[in-house]
Amino acid sequence: MNQYSPGFSQMPPIVKNLLIINGLFFLATIAFESTDFSMYEYFSLFYPGSEPFKSWQVITHMFMHGGFTHIFFNMFALLMFGSPLEQIWGSKRFLNFYLITGFGAAALHTFVNYIEVSSLVNQLSLESIDEVKQNGYAALHQGKNYIDPLMAELNRKLHVPTVGASGAVYGLLIGFGMLFPNTELMLIFLPVPIKAKYFIPLLIIGELFLGIGQFRWDNIAHFAHLGGALFGFLLVRYWKKDQFKRF
Repeated sequence: MNQYSPGFSQMPPIVKNLLIINGLFFLATIAFESTDFSMYEYFSLFYPGSEPFKSWQVITHMFMHGGFTHIFFNMFALLMFGSPLEQIWGSKRFLNFYLITGFGAAALHTFVNYIEVSSLVNQLSLESIDEVKQNGYAALHQGKNYIDPLMAELNRKLHVPTVGASGAVYGLLIGFGMLFPNTELMLIFLPVPIKAKYFIPLLIIGELFLGIGQFRWDNIAHFAHLGGALFGFLLVRYWKKDQFKRF
C-alpha cells in the first residue's frame, strides 16, 4: 500500500502552488488561442537577440506547455518527485532548487543553441542572415520555412521557442534519485519495478544520446533536460558537502 497519497489540501505548499500556476498558464493559453494575443509569443523562451525574445521569458517559459500530454506528465512528475523533496528540504530550499534547475536548463539549452547558431551564421551570407532575422519569424507563423536547409535551420534556432517545466523536473528526478536511490519506480511503458539509482542514469544517458544525435522528429529540447539534471546534481552535492562541513 502506498503510504504517501495526500489530497490537494495536504500537498506541500510550493508543489501545490506550482501546480496551480502551471494550470493557470495552460488555461490562459487555451483561452487566448482564438485572439490576437499569443501566450507562446510573449511567455515562451526564444533565442536571445531574436525579435520575439523578452527578458521575462527566462522565467515564464517554465510555466508554458505545448499541450495536455506535455503538462500532464510534467505536473505528475512534479507531484510525485517534488513532494517528498519539499517535505525533506522545506519549502524555501525546494523552491530555490526548482528555480535554479529551471534556469540551469535554460542556460545549457541556450548555450548549445548559441554554438549551433554561430556555426550556421559562419556558413551563410550576410544577406541570408538578414533575411532570416527580418522575415523568418513571420514565415514560421504562416507555416512556412526556407528551402535552403541552412537558412531553414537558422530560422528554427532563432524563432522556435522552448516551453515547459521539463528542465526543472529533470532536476527533481536527479534530486530524488540521489536522496532515495533504492526507491523502486514503476513505469507505464515498462511494468517492472526499477530502482531510482538505475533508472535515472539510464534516462540521462538516453537524453544525451538524443541531444547529440539531434533527431529533428522528436521536437524536444534534450539539452534543457540535461541542464536541469546537471544543475540538480551539482546543487545536491553542494548542499551535502555544506552539511558535512557544518557537522
